[in-house]
Amino acid sequence: MSGNGEMDEARARLEQLIGERGCNYSALSRLIGRNPAYIQQYIRRGSPRRLEDRDCETLATFFGVAPAELGATPPSPADLHDLIPIPVLDVAASAGHGAIADSEGQTTQFGFPKQWLRRLTPSRSSYLSIICVRGDSMEPTLHDGDDVLVDSADGLGRLRDGIYVLRMDGALNVKRIAIEPQGSKISVISDNDAYPTWSGLHRRAVNIVGRVLWFGRPL
Repeated sequence: MSGNGEMDEARARLEQLIGERGCNYSALSRLIGRNPAYIQQYIRRGSPRRLEDRDCETLATFFGVAPAELGATPPSPADLHDLIPIPVLDVAASAGHGAIADSEGQTTQFGFPKQWLRRLTPSRSSYLSIICVRGDSMEPTLHDGDDVLVDSADGLGRLRDGIYVLRMDGALNVKRIAIEPQGSKISVISDNDAYPTWSGLHRRAVNIVGRVLWFGRPL
């Protein structure tokens, strides 16, 4: 977006949505992989001056609005026609007690604009897939039935705070990973406090399938 007025409008729109939905600033900050104060600082202090397009798109999906309302750069007509097909897999990642991945066959494909994907990840499209979330252990961030875009090239070698699909005891799970202060160990976190969190785990003790880049849900 261009112009301070448009940026102010985007900031005001986000604040309006947060108020209407009763959302928590820190939870929304975690949703986009930022520090807990990020959204509050953006709204109250204007820092950062604007949100990155990928953050706008994630928040827009969460609130069910157009990304441009929150300040994302609208895609050009050429971008909309230059779509990259991403496979939708016949498998669920549990946000609960674990879903066994008996089959990971492709059921269909979903097209994403090339420039939009490049903003999300440098990985080739062959490393990307869409799977469904089952369960409520990642509420309120992810809901039962959400579709998530997973980057299998973004795993242990680039591990950082964020949401990942993990393979645990033959089951796929979607969980938040947090790097612990000393840097050598991690925590595997359920955003829903009713479910357990595992702390003090060695990085290589967790089988990481890939990082969750984006999610979508029906209105």
